[in-house]
This record gives sequence, C-alpha cells and structure tokens, in this order.
Amino acid sequence: MSRMPRFHFAFAFDFHGHQIVAHLAPRREGADVPAAEIANPVDGDEVPVPHFGLILGWEAWHELAARLKAGGIRFVIEPHIRFKGKPGEQATMFFRDPSGNALEFKAFQDEAQIFAK
Repeated sequence: MSRMPRFHFAFAFDFHGHQIVAHLAPRREGADVPAAEIANPVDGDEVPVPHFGLILGWEAWHELAARLKAGGIRFVIEPHIRFKGKPGEQATMFFRDPSGNALEFKAFQDEAQIFAK
C-alpha cells in the first residue's frame, strides 16, 4: 500500500459511545486514484479511506484477531496496538470484506480513551 495517496485530516464524532470518523479525502469523481488506494497516515499505518469500524471489548478483539489470523485473513493493517503509551491507545486491525470494503475492528483497555487526543 505504499503508493496510496496521503491525506491528513480526520475528525472523530461521538455516536452513542462509538466513533464515527470522517476522513477528508480527495473527490473520487474524475480522479485517477481508485477508491481502494486512498488512505490517511495514522501512527505509522496507511488507514484506508473510507472504512467502517466497530469497537469491541478488549478480550473479544484479541479473540477475533486470533481467529482471523488462524483463518488466513489477508489484513490491510495487521492486528497491533496503536498509540502505545499515548492518549487514545487502542488495539486495531483492518481487512476487507468480500466486496472490498475496508473494515476496522478496534478495542480500548480503558474506554475513557475512546475520544482521547
């Protein structure tokens, strides 16, 4: 994914305790960049834009990550801890559904960190 264009704007909205994150990305109309190749840099990862995300409990996230790895899922972003030791620390992973949509699953050990900056 190293050839993905980089865009540095994202905003997190509180949606009843979950995050709706809006990433600013270029218009796709008439663009020669396929949607699957647009990403924003986040803590060393190229996060696909757009994507759908879900916050899981800490243990449920680790169980899902283990099952997906065992099942041979091809990750866009491998399961790991993002923002380690910083505000917003979270476990995260990205992969695509059968239709090519990017999915993010994340978890926080401390739910007070969900909207931390």
